[in-house]
Amino acid sequence: MARATSTALLLLLLTVAAAGGRVARTGSGPPLAGNAASVEELRVRRKTAGNGLGGTPQMGWNSWNHFSCDVNEKIIRETADALVNTSLAKLGYQYVNIDDCWAEYNRDHKGNMVPNKQTFPSGIKALADYVHARGLKLGIYSDAGTQTCSKKMPGSLDHEEQDVKTFASWGVDYLKYDNCNDAGRSIMERYTKMSKAMKKYGKNIFFSLCEWGNENPATWAGGMGNSWRTTLDIVDNWESMTSRADQNDKWASYAGPGGWNDPDMLEVGNGGMTEAEYRSHFSIWALAKAPLLIGCDVRSMSQQTEDIINNWEVIAVNQGKYGPVRSAATGRPCFCGTGRGAGQP
Repeated sequence: MARATSTALLLLLLTVAAAGGRVARTGSGPPLAGNAASVEELRVRRKTAGNGLGGTPQMGWNSWNHFSCDVNEKIIRETADALVNTSLAKLGYQYVNIDDCWAEYNRDHKGNMVPNKQTFPSGIKALADYVHARGLKLGIYSDAGTQTCSKKMPGSLDHEEQDVKTFASWGVDYLKYDNCNDAGRSIMERYTKMSKAMKKYGKNIFFSLCEWGNENPATWAGGMGNSWRTTLDIVDNWESMTSRADQNDKWASYAGPGGWNDPDMLEVGNGGMTEAEYRSHFSIWALAKAPLLIGCDVRSMSQQTEDIINNWEVIAVNQGKYGPVRSAATGRPCFCGTGRGAGQP
């Protein structure tokens, strides 16, 4: 799309723009995120991790796009509070995900990851308990390498089972697994090892592979995890956003319940695009059945930003089986049949 998009996606975007960003669709027609394959082809192509998670694209918040490494437990607690107090949680934004830089540089004498004593002094278990008490879920970050991308904490390479056991003991609900500092070892070897560890010890943890689309993970990651990055990191501008949408779009037929294409987190509210561009950004991600992971500071977001990310009709396109279906009782779009209990007003 960097000013030149696929026809199907452009037509959908124009529909969204014409409606002022509020999308409604009736009936149960074909999937909105692509029609390149028949139902039978999709059945053959798609494998799932088998953990029962990811029935719809994940929704929540991630620390990286706004805070980078400047994250701490106070921010995480206040973000959880903000998601509840703004009613975003009721719309389905359930994951509060800590990205890179949460751990000490070195493991302890038993080889375990240790939360950073300055920024997470209460520990991850206490933080998970706090987030769970708010009715939300806590996510964490690691890397399929010797160190994470920041090089400020260890990765999980060759510590896969130990780290998954640790995350599970803390009550972690989500793992984003990055792809830096690979020690010259193959993507398939490294991600297969973590997938096996997750299936053995982290069955209740949503597994988000962040392989950057290097080896077309849509074609093989469905059996490993619940979502997979199809692109490099997004940047908060129109060209980056639209190019990520284009790169992601060609893999649409590989996504579905249990496993989703991930063109990276949302930039809405971070200041690099106009209101209209942010509205388009959010709508494209919704139409593509991409994860809706807020990337701004929800504690201090503008009303304009809140209005974009709390648009339940657009969210319904993302979370509905084929887009929003109509409630038999009210005639309004709802999340009927998706298994998500919240969302419509």
